[in-house]
Amino acid sequence: MEDSAFSRLKPYLASDAMVDGGDIPTCPIPVFTKGMQANSFFFGHPKWASEYFEDSHRSEPFKERWQAVMGSWDDKIVVDIGCGPGNVYATLGGLPKLLIGVDISPSALKMAREVGYTPILTDAHHLPFIDGFADIVVANATVHHCDDMGRILQEAGRLVRPGGLLFTDQDPQRTAWNLKGVGLFIRDIRYPLYRLLRSKHYIPYEERYARWKTEIHNQRPGDGITPSVYYEALEPLGFEVKLYPHSHDLGAEVLEGKNGRNSWRLRLSQRLSGINPDTPEAAQSIMCIARRIS
Repeated sequence: MEDSAFSRLKPYLASDAMVDGGDIPTCPIPVFTKGMQANSFFFGHPKWASEYFEDSHRSEPFKERWQAVMGSWDDKIVVDIGCGPGNVYATLGGLPKLLIGVDISPSALKMAREVGYTPILTDAHHLPFIDGFADIVVANATVHHCDDMGRILQEAGRLVRPGGLLFTDQDPQRTAWNLKGVGLFIRDIRYPLYRLLRSKHYIPYEERYARWKTEIHNQRPGDGITPSVYYEALEPLGFEVKLYPHSHDLGAEVLEGKNGRNSWRLRLSQRLSGINPDTPEAAQSIMCIARRIS
Protein backbone atom coordinates (compact mmCIF):
# COMPACT_ATOMS: atom_id res chain seq x y z
CA MET A 1 0.00 0.00 0.00
CA GLU A 2 1.21 3.52 -0.81
CA ASP A 3 2.64 5.21 2.29
CA SER A 4 0.63 8.42 2.02
CA ALA A 5 -0.68 10.61 4.80
CA PHE A 6 -4.20 9.41 4.04
CA SER A 7 -3.21 5.74 4.23
CA ARG A 8 -1.61 6.30 7.63
CA LEU A 9 -4.69 8.13 8.91
CA LYS A 10 -7.31 5.82 7.41
CA PRO A 11 -7.43 3.19 10.22
CA TYR A 12 -8.36 5.94 12.68
CA LEU A 13 -10.89 7.89 10.63
CA ALA A 14 -14.57 7.65 11.56
CA SER A 15 -16.75 5.75 9.11
CA ASP A 16 -18.70 8.88 8.20
CA ALA A 17 -15.66 11.18 7.96
CA MET A 18 -15.42 13.17 4.75
CA VAL A 19 -11.69 13.39 4.06
CA ASP A 20 -10.09 14.36 0.79
CA GLY A 21 -6.97 12.24 0.50
CA GLY A 22 -4.89 14.73 -1.46
CA ASP A 23 -1.41 16.07 -0.78
CA ILE A 24 -2.63 17.10 2.68
CA PRO A 25 -5.75 15.18 3.77
CA THR A 26 -8.51 17.73 4.20
CA CYS A 27 -11.96 17.76 5.81
CA PRO A 28 -14.56 20.32 4.73
CA ILE A 29 -15.09 23.14 7.23
CA PRO A 30 -18.66 24.41 6.72
CA VAL A 31 -18.28 27.46 8.98
CA PHE A 32 -14.87 29.08 8.65
CA THR A 33 -15.11 31.63 11.43
CA LYS A 34 -13.18 34.91 11.65
CA GLY A 35 -10.99 33.35 14.32
CA MET A 36 -10.20 30.38 12.08
CA GLN A 37 -9.38 32.74 9.22
CA ALA A 38 -7.03 34.71 11.45
CA ASN A 39 -5.24 31.56 12.63
CA SER A 40 -4.93 30.15 9.12
CA PHE A 41 -3.51 33.43 7.85
CA PHE A 42 -1.00 34.11 10.61
CA PHE A 43 0.35 30.58 11.07
CA GLY A 44 0.49 30.08 7.32
CA HIS A 45 2.36 33.31 6.63
CA PRO A 46 5.80 32.33 5.24
CA LYS A 47 7.79 34.80 7.34
CA TRP A 48 5.75 34.88 10.54
CA ALA A 49 5.29 31.09 10.66
CA SER A 50 9.03 30.58 10.25
CA GLU A 51 9.75 33.05 13.05
CA TYR A 52 7.14 31.38 15.25
CA PHE A 53 8.66 27.97 14.55
CA GLU A 54 12.15 29.15 15.47
CA ASP A 55 11.28 31.25 18.51
CA SER A 56 8.17 29.87 20.22
CA HIS A 57 8.01 26.85 22.54
CA ARG A 58 11.61 25.88 21.80
CA SER A 59 13.20 26.59 25.18
CA GLU A 60 14.83 24.10 27.53
CA PRO A 61 12.31 24.77 30.34
CA PHE A 62 9.48 24.01 27.89
CA LYS A 63 11.14 20.77 26.81
CA GLU A 64 11.88 19.73 30.38
CA ARG A 65 8.33 20.49 31.53
CA TRP A 66 6.74 18.50 28.73
CA GLN A 67 9.04 15.51 28.97
CA ALA A 68 8.55 15.37 32.73
CA VAL A 69 4.82 14.95 32.11
CA MET A 70 4.83 12.56 29.17
CA GLY A 71 8.19 10.86 28.99
CA SER A 72 9.09 9.48 25.59
CA TRP A 73 6.78 9.51 22.58
CA ASP A 74 8.52 6.42 21.15
CA ASP A 75 6.12 3.82 19.70
CA LYS A 76 3.06 5.83 20.74
CA ILE A 77 0.17 7.25 18.72
CA VAL A 78 0.25 10.99 19.33
CA VAL A 79 -2.21 13.64 18.13
CA ASP A 80 -1.07 17.26 18.23
CA ILE A 81 -4.08 19.57 17.91
CA GLY A 82 -3.19 23.00 16.61
CA CYS A 83 0.27 21.76 15.65
CA GLY A 84 1.08 24.85 13.58
CA PRO A 85 4.43 24.52 11.81
CA GLY A 86 5.52 21.72 14.16
CA ASN A 87 7.14 23.42 17.15
CA VAL A 88 6.30 20.79 19.74
CA TYR A 89 7.78 17.77 17.98
CA ALA A 90 10.75 19.79 16.76
CA THR A 91 11.47 20.52 20.42
CA LEU A 92 10.68 17.14 22.00
CA GLY A 93 11.79 14.67 19.33
CA GLY A 94 11.27 10.92 19.67
CA LEU A 95 10.01 8.13 17.42
CA PRO A 96 6.19 7.97 17.65
CA LYS A 97 4.37 5.11 15.99
CA LEU A 98 2.16 7.77 14.41
CA LEU A 99 2.30 11.53 14.91
CA ILE A 100 -0.84 13.29 13.65
CA GLY A 101 -0.77 17.05 13.22
CA VAL A 102 -4.15 18.80 13.19
CA ASP A 103 -4.40 22.39 11.97
CA ILE A 104 -6.45 24.68 9.71
CA SER A 105 -3.51 26.28 7.91
CA PRO A 106 -2.33 24.41 4.79
CA SER A 107 1.01 26.21 4.80
CA ALA A 108 1.64 25.44 8.48
CA LEU A 109 0.81 21.78 7.88
CA LYS A 110 3.30 21.62 5.03
CA MET A 111 5.97 22.85 7.41
CA ALA A 112 4.87 20.36 10.08
CA ARG A 113 5.05 17.52 7.55
CA GLU A 114 8.72 18.35 6.96
CA VAL A 115 9.34 18.01 10.71
CA GLY A 116 7.72 14.54 10.78
CA TYR A 117 3.98 15.02 11.27
CA THR A 118 1.25 13.21 9.37
CA PRO A 119 -0.89 16.26 8.61
CA ILE A 120 -4.64 16.69 8.36
CA LEU A 121 -6.50 19.95 7.76
CA THR A 122 -9.68 19.95 9.81
CA ASP A 123 -11.71 21.90 12.35
CA ALA A 124 -10.61 20.91 15.85
CA HIS A 125 -14.21 21.42 17.03
CA HIS A 126 -15.26 18.48 14.83
CA LEU A 127 -12.44 15.98 14.51
CA PRO A 128 -12.94 13.19 11.95
CA PHE A 129 -11.44 10.43 14.10
CA ILE A 130 -12.77 7.38 15.93
CA ASP A 131 -12.95 7.38 19.72
CA GLY A 132 -10.19 6.18 22.02
CA PHE A 133 -7.30 5.40 19.67
CA ALA A 134 -4.54 7.78 20.81
CA ASP A 135 -2.00 7.19 23.56
CA ILE A 136 -1.32 10.92 23.91
CA VAL A 137 -3.23 13.97 22.70
CA VAL A 138 -1.61 17.36 23.12
CA ALA A 139 -2.75 20.93 22.49
CA ASN A 140 -0.05 23.50 23.08
CA ALA A 141 -1.09 27.17 23.19
CA THR A 142 -4.13 26.07 21.20
CA VAL A 143 -7.31 25.99 23.27
CA HIS A 144 -7.57 29.77 23.64
CA HIS A 145 -7.13 30.18 19.86
CA CYS A 146 -10.39 28.29 19.27
CA ASP A 147 -13.95 29.62 19.33
CA ASP A 148 -15.32 27.12 21.87
CA MET A 149 -12.70 26.10 24.43
CA GLY A 150 -14.85 23.49 26.14
CA ARG A 151 -15.74 21.85 22.84
CA ILE A 152 -12.09 21.64 21.81
CA LEU A 153 -11.20 19.89 25.06
CA GLN A 154 -14.09 17.44 24.68
CA GLU A 155 -13.08 16.56 21.12
CA ALA A 156 -9.46 16.15 22.16
CA GLY A 157 -10.47 14.00 25.12
CA ARG A 158 -12.67 11.80 22.95
CA LEU A 159 -9.60 10.57 21.07
CA VAL A 160 -7.70 9.39 24.15
CA ARG A 161 -7.69 5.67 24.95
CA PRO A 162 -8.37 4.47 28.53
CA GLY A 163 -5.14 5.00 30.44
CA GLY A 164 -4.00 7.56 27.90
CA LEU A 165 -3.10 11.18 28.42
CA LEU A 166 -4.49 14.54 27.34
CA PHE A 167 -1.99 17.32 27.91
CA THR A 168 -2.50 21.02 27.26
CA ASP A 169 -0.26 23.94 28.11
CA GLN A 170 0.28 27.67 27.68
CA ASP A 171 -3.30 28.81 27.57
CA PRO A 172 -3.58 32.18 29.35
CA GLN A 173 -5.14 32.12 32.80
CA ARG A 174 -8.00 34.61 33.02
CA THR A 175 -7.17 35.86 36.50
CA ALA A 176 -3.60 36.73 35.46
CA TRP A 177 -4.64 38.95 32.57
CA ASN A 178 -7.52 40.90 34.09
CA LEU A 179 -5.54 44.13 33.88
CA LYS A 180 -7.17 47.45 34.72
CA GLY A 181 -6.50 51.17 34.85
CA VAL A 182 -2.85 52.21 34.91
CA GLY A 183 -1.74 48.58 34.74
CA LEU A 184 -3.61 48.10 31.48
CA PHE A 185 -2.32 51.41 30.13
CA ILE A 186 1.28 50.38 30.76
CA ARG A 187 0.61 47.06 29.06
CA ASP A 188 -0.90 48.82 26.04
CA ILE A 189 1.96 51.27 25.50
CA ARG A 190 4.75 48.70 25.70
CA TYR A 191 5.23 48.31 21.93
CA PRO A 192 5.66 52.05 21.21
CA LEU A 193 8.22 52.05 24.03
CA TYR A 194 9.95 48.96 22.63
CA ARG A 195 10.19 50.67 19.26
CA LEU A 196 11.57 53.86 20.80
CA LEU A 197 14.16 51.88 22.76
CA ARG A 198 14.89 49.57 19.80
CA SER A 199 14.13 46.62 22.06
CA LYS A 200 14.33 43.02 20.90
CA HIS A 201 10.73 42.69 22.15
CA TYR A 202 9.40 45.04 19.47
CA ILE A 203 7.10 43.46 16.87
CA PRO A 204 5.91 45.47 13.83
CA TYR A 205 2.24 46.47 13.96
CA GLU A 206 1.07 44.37 10.99
CA GLU A 207 2.48 41.17 12.47
CA ARG A 208 1.38 42.05 15.99
CA TYR A 209 -2.19 42.77 14.90
CA ALA A 210 -2.43 39.61 12.81
CA ARG A 211 -1.27 37.52 15.75
CA TRP A 212 -3.60 39.36 18.16
CA LYS A 213 -6.55 38.37 15.97
CA THR A 214 -5.65 34.69 16.44
CA GLU A 215 -5.85 35.02 20.23
CA ILE A 216 -9.61 34.58 20.37
CA HIS A 217 -9.74 34.26 24.17
CA ASN A 218 -6.79 36.50 24.96
CA GLN A 219 -7.65 39.86 23.42
CA ARG A 220 -9.23 41.90 26.20
CA PRO A 221 -8.89 42.28 29.98
CA GLY A 222 -10.62 39.33 31.65
CA ASP A 223 -10.13 37.01 28.67
CA GLY A 224 -8.52 33.63 29.23
CA ILE A 225 -9.23 30.16 30.50
CA THR A 226 -10.40 29.10 33.96
CA PRO A 227 -10.08 25.81 35.86
CA SER A 228 -13.81 25.16 35.49
CA VAL A 229 -13.48 24.90 31.70
CA TYR A 230 -11.18 21.87 32.08
CA TYR A 231 -13.19 20.15 34.79
CA GLU A 232 -16.56 20.61 33.09
CA ALA A 233 -15.27 19.39 29.71
CA LEU A 234 -13.13 16.44 30.80
CA GLU A 235 -14.41 14.91 34.03
CA PRO A 236 -17.69 13.69 32.43
CA LEU A 237 -15.52 11.83 29.87
CA GLY A 238 -13.78 9.86 32.63
CA PHE A 239 -10.64 11.95 33.06
CA GLU A 240 -8.72 12.66 36.24
CA VAL A 241 -7.80 16.34 35.79
CA LYS A 242 -4.82 18.04 37.40
CA LEU A 243 -4.09 21.72 36.76
CA TYR A 244 -0.83 23.60 37.21
CA PRO A 245 -0.76 27.41 36.86
CA HIS A 246 2.74 28.57 35.91
CA SER A 247 4.86 31.25 34.35
CA HIS A 248 6.88 30.33 31.27
CA ASP A 249 10.32 30.22 32.86
CA LEU A 250 9.75 26.93 34.69
CA GLY A 251 10.57 23.36 33.71
CA ALA A 252 9.70 20.26 35.72
CA GLU A 253 9.30 22.37 38.88
CA VAL A 254 5.74 23.05 37.73
CA LEU A 255 4.86 19.51 38.79
CA GLU A 256 6.02 20.35 42.31
CA GLY A 257 3.40 23.11 42.51
CA LYS A 258 5.77 25.98 41.79
CA ASN A 259 4.33 28.90 39.86
CA GLY A 260 7.51 30.66 38.77
CA ARG A 261 7.96 34.38 38.32
CA ASN A 262 6.40 36.46 35.56
CA SER A 263 8.39 39.13 33.73
CA TRP A 264 8.83 42.41 35.59
CA ARG A 265 6.64 44.08 32.96
CA LEU A 266 3.68 41.82 33.65
CA ARG A 267 4.26 41.91 37.41
CA LEU A 268 4.15 45.70 37.36
CA SER A 269 0.93 45.73 35.33
CA GLN A 270 -0.62 43.20 37.71
CA ARG A 271 0.29 45.15 40.83
CA LEU A 272 -1.15 48.33 39.35
CA SER A 273 -4.33 46.35 38.54
CA GLY A 274 -4.76 45.08 42.10
CA ILE A 275 -3.44 41.57 41.32
CA ASN A 276 -0.89 39.98 43.63
CA PRO A 277 1.77 38.70 41.19
CA ASP A 278 3.06 36.12 43.68
CA THR A 279 -0.15 34.05 43.79
CA PRO A 280 -1.05 31.02 41.64
CA GLU A 281 -3.91 33.06 40.16
CA ALA A 282 -1.37 35.50 38.71
CA ALA A 283 0.61 32.83 36.82
CA GLN A 284 0.55 33.37 33.06
CA SER A 285 -0.79 30.01 31.92
CA ILE A 286 -2.54 26.86 33.04
CA MET A 287 -1.08 23.45 32.28
CA CYS A 288 -3.58 20.57 32.23
CA ILE A 289 -2.65 16.94 32.77
CA ALA A 290 -5.70 14.76 32.26
CA ARG A 291 -5.45 10.96 32.51
CA ARG A 292 -8.37 8.92 31.17
CA ILE A 293 -9.28 6.44 33.86
CA SER A 294 -12.48 5.06 32.34
